[in-house]
Amino acid sequence: MGLNLKYITGQTLIDEDEKADLLIPTISTQRELDEFEQQNIESAVQWTMFHSFPAEEILTERFVKGLHMRMFGDVWLWAGEFRRSNKNIGVDKYEIPVALRTLLDDVRFWITNATYDGDEIAVRFKHRLVFIHCFVNGNGRHARLMADVLAENVFDRPVFSWGRESLRQSGEARTAYLAALRAADAGDIRPLLQFARS
Repeated sequence: MGLNLKYITGQTLIDEDEKADLLIPTISTQRELDEFEQQNIESAVQWTMFHSFPAEEILTERFVKGLHMRMFGDVWLWAGEFRRSNKNIGVDKYEIPVALRTLLDDVRFWITNATYDGDEIAVRFKHRLVFIHCFVNGNGRHARLMADVLAENVFDRPVFSWGRESLRQSGEARTAYLAALRAADAGDIRPLLQFARS
Protein backbone atom coordinates (compact mmCIF):
# COMPACT_ATOMS: atom_id res chain seq x y z
CA MET A 1 0.00 0.00 0.00
CA GLY A 2 1.48 3.36 -1.06
CA LEU A 3 1.67 6.58 0.92
CA ASN A 4 -1.51 8.58 0.34
CA LEU A 5 -0.46 12.25 0.39
CA LYS A 6 -3.75 13.93 -0.50
CA TYR A 7 -3.34 17.53 -1.66
CA ILE A 8 -4.97 20.07 0.64
CA THR A 9 -5.25 23.65 -0.63
CA GLY A 10 -2.31 25.66 0.69
CA GLN A 11 0.02 22.71 1.26
CA THR A 12 2.99 21.77 -0.90
CA LEU A 13 2.57 18.76 -3.14
CA ILE A 14 5.08 15.98 -2.45
CA ASP A 15 6.73 14.33 -5.46
CA GLU A 16 6.81 10.54 -5.79
CA ASP A 17 10.62 10.72 -5.57
CA GLU A 18 10.40 12.54 -2.23
CA LYS A 19 8.17 9.85 -0.71
CA ALA A 20 11.14 7.52 -1.00
CA ASP A 21 12.93 9.74 1.53
CA LEU A 22 10.72 8.66 4.44
CA LEU A 23 12.90 7.32 7.25
CA ILE A 24 10.06 5.20 8.65
CA PRO A 25 9.22 2.58 6.00
CA THR A 26 6.14 1.32 7.85
CA ILE A 27 4.23 4.60 7.26
CA SER A 28 1.44 3.80 4.85
CA THR A 29 -1.21 6.49 5.42
CA GLN A 30 -1.35 10.27 5.65
CA ARG A 31 -2.65 9.94 9.22
CA GLU A 32 0.42 7.91 10.25
CA LEU A 33 2.71 10.43 8.58
CA ASP A 34 0.97 13.31 10.38
CA GLU A 35 1.34 11.52 13.74
CA PHE A 36 5.06 10.84 13.30
CA GLU A 37 5.70 14.39 12.11
CA GLN A 38 3.74 15.82 15.06
CA GLN A 39 5.80 13.79 17.56
CA ASN A 40 8.99 15.06 15.94
CA ILE A 41 7.71 18.66 15.96
CA GLU A 42 6.70 18.46 19.64
CA SER A 43 10.23 17.36 20.49
CA ALA A 44 11.61 20.39 18.62
CA VAL A 45 9.17 22.73 20.38
CA GLN A 46 10.32 21.38 23.77
CA TRP A 47 13.93 21.98 22.75
CA THR A 48 13.14 25.63 21.96
CA MET A 49 11.37 26.03 25.31
CA PHE A 50 14.41 24.95 27.30
CA HIS A 51 16.99 27.03 25.47
CA SER A 52 17.45 30.73 24.93
CA PHE A 53 18.76 32.11 21.67
CA PRO A 54 20.05 35.58 20.82
CA ALA A 55 18.93 37.23 17.58
CA GLU A 56 22.44 36.74 16.15
CA GLU A 57 21.95 32.97 16.40
CA ILE A 58 18.32 32.78 15.28
CA LEU A 59 18.89 34.92 12.20
CA THR A 60 21.35 32.57 10.51
CA GLU A 61 20.98 29.99 7.77
CA ARG A 62 22.45 27.46 10.18
CA PHE A 63 19.66 28.01 12.74
CA VAL A 64 16.92 28.02 10.07
CA LYS A 65 18.14 24.69 8.71
CA GLY A 66 18.88 23.27 12.16
CA LEU A 67 15.38 23.95 13.48
CA HIS A 68 13.83 22.30 10.41
CA MET A 69 16.09 19.29 11.03
CA ARG A 70 14.94 19.10 14.65
CA MET A 71 11.30 19.29 13.52
CA PHE A 72 11.41 16.68 10.76
CA GLY A 73 14.74 14.83 11.04
CA ASP A 74 13.22 11.68 12.57
CA VAL A 75 10.80 11.33 9.65
CA TRP A 76 12.39 12.69 6.45
CA LEU A 77 15.85 12.22 4.95
CA TRP A 78 15.76 15.74 3.46
CA ALA A 79 14.98 17.51 6.75
CA GLY A 80 17.10 20.61 7.22
CA GLU A 81 18.23 20.69 3.59
CA PHE A 82 17.09 23.25 1.03
CA ARG A 83 14.78 21.78 -1.58
CA ARG A 84 16.32 20.72 -4.88
CA SER A 85 13.17 20.98 -6.97
CA ASN A 86 10.71 23.75 -7.75
CA LYS A 87 7.26 23.65 -6.21
CA ASN A 88 3.84 25.13 -6.90
CA ILE A 89 4.90 27.99 -4.58
CA GLY A 90 8.17 29.56 -3.47
CA VAL A 91 11.20 31.09 -5.13
CA ASP A 92 13.23 29.15 -7.67
CA LYS A 93 15.31 26.44 -5.96
CA TYR A 94 18.54 28.21 -6.96
CA GLU A 95 17.40 31.50 -5.36
CA ILE A 96 16.74 30.05 -1.88
CA PRO A 97 20.12 30.85 -0.24
CA VAL A 98 20.16 34.47 -1.49
CA ALA A 99 16.47 35.08 -0.72
CA LEU A 100 16.95 33.69 2.81
CA ARG A 101 20.09 35.78 3.38
CA THR A 102 18.21 38.90 2.25
CA LEU A 103 15.33 38.12 4.62
CA LEU A 104 17.65 37.54 7.58
CA ASP A 105 19.42 40.84 6.84
CA ASP A 106 16.05 42.63 6.60
CA VAL A 107 14.93 41.23 9.96
CA ARG A 108 18.20 42.32 11.60
CA PHE A 109 17.61 45.81 10.18
CA TRP A 110 14.00 45.87 11.44
CA ILE A 111 15.16 44.88 14.94
CA THR A 112 18.06 47.35 15.07
CA ASN A 113 15.93 50.23 13.80
CA ALA A 114 12.65 49.27 15.54
CA THR A 115 10.98 49.45 12.12
CA TYR A 116 7.98 47.52 13.46
CA ASP A 117 6.98 46.26 16.89
CA GLY A 118 8.13 42.80 17.95
CA ASP A 119 4.98 40.92 16.92
CA GLU A 120 4.98 42.48 13.48
CA ILE A 121 8.66 41.72 12.91
CA ALA A 122 8.09 38.07 13.85
CA VAL A 123 4.96 37.75 11.68
CA ARG A 124 6.58 39.48 8.70
CA PHE A 125 9.55 37.14 9.12
CA LYS A 126 7.23 34.12 9.14
CA HIS A 127 5.35 35.33 6.06
CA ARG A 128 8.49 35.91 3.98
CA LEU A 129 10.02 32.63 5.14
CA VAL A 130 6.97 30.72 3.86
CA PHE A 131 7.09 32.72 0.62
CA ILE A 132 10.70 31.61 0.03
CA HIS A 133 9.69 28.00 0.79
CA CYS A 134 13.17 26.76 1.68
CA PHE A 135 12.29 23.10 2.22
CA VAL A 136 10.51 20.26 0.47
CA ASN A 137 7.71 20.34 3.05
CA GLY A 138 6.87 21.64 6.51
CA ASN A 139 7.53 25.27 5.57
CA GLY A 140 4.44 26.71 7.27
CA ARG A 141 4.96 24.79 10.50
CA HIS A 142 8.66 25.63 10.48
CA ALA A 143 8.06 29.35 9.82
CA ARG A 144 5.49 29.54 12.63
CA LEU A 145 7.96 28.00 15.09
CA MET A 146 10.72 30.35 13.84
CA ALA A 147 8.37 33.30 14.53
CA ASP A 148 7.63 31.91 18.00
CA VAL A 149 11.35 31.56 18.76
CA LEU A 150 11.98 35.13 17.59
CA ALA A 151 9.02 36.56 19.57
CA GLU A 152 9.97 34.75 22.77
CA ASN A 153 13.75 35.16 22.69
CA VAL A 154 14.27 38.55 21.06
CA PHE A 155 11.13 40.48 22.05
CA ASP A 156 10.28 38.73 25.33
CA ARG A 157 6.76 38.06 24.05
CA PRO A 158 4.69 34.90 24.49
CA VAL A 159 4.61 32.47 21.59
CA PHE A 160 1.81 33.00 19.09
CA SER A 161 -1.45 31.05 19.28
CA TRP A 162 -1.85 30.73 15.48
CA GLY A 163 -5.60 30.21 15.83
CA ARG A 164 -5.28 27.61 18.62
CA GLU A 165 -6.22 24.77 16.24
CA SER A 166 -4.40 22.52 13.82
CA LEU A 167 -3.79 24.35 10.58
CA ARG A 168 -3.15 21.07 8.75
CA GLN A 169 -6.83 20.08 8.67
CA SER A 170 -9.65 21.80 6.83
CA GLY A 171 -11.74 23.96 9.14
CA GLU A 172 -12.47 27.46 10.35
CA ALA A 173 -8.93 28.15 11.61
CA ARG A 174 -7.30 26.98 8.38
CA THR A 175 -9.73 29.02 6.29
CA ALA A 176 -8.98 32.16 8.35
CA TYR A 177 -5.24 31.45 8.19
CA LEU A 178 -5.22 31.07 4.39
CA ALA A 179 -7.28 34.27 4.01
CA ALA A 180 -4.78 36.10 6.24
CA LEU A 181 -1.88 34.76 4.17
CA ARG A 182 -3.54 35.93 0.95
CA ALA A 183 -4.01 39.40 2.47
CA ALA A 184 -0.35 39.47 3.50
CA ASP A 185 0.63 38.38 -0.01
CA ALA A 186 -1.32 41.40 -1.27
CA GLY A 187 0.52 43.73 1.14
CA ASP A 188 -1.85 43.84 4.14
CA ILE A 189 -0.14 42.15 7.11
CA ARG A 190 -2.87 43.12 9.63
CA PRO A 191 -5.09 40.03 9.25
CA LEU A 192 -2.08 37.72 9.72
CA LEU A 193 -0.98 39.71 12.78
CA GLN A 194 -4.46 39.42 14.24
CA PHE A 195 -4.69 35.71 13.42
CA ALA A 196 -1.29 35.02 15.01
CA ARG A 197 -2.64 36.15 18.39
CA SER A 198 -6.18 34.78 17.98
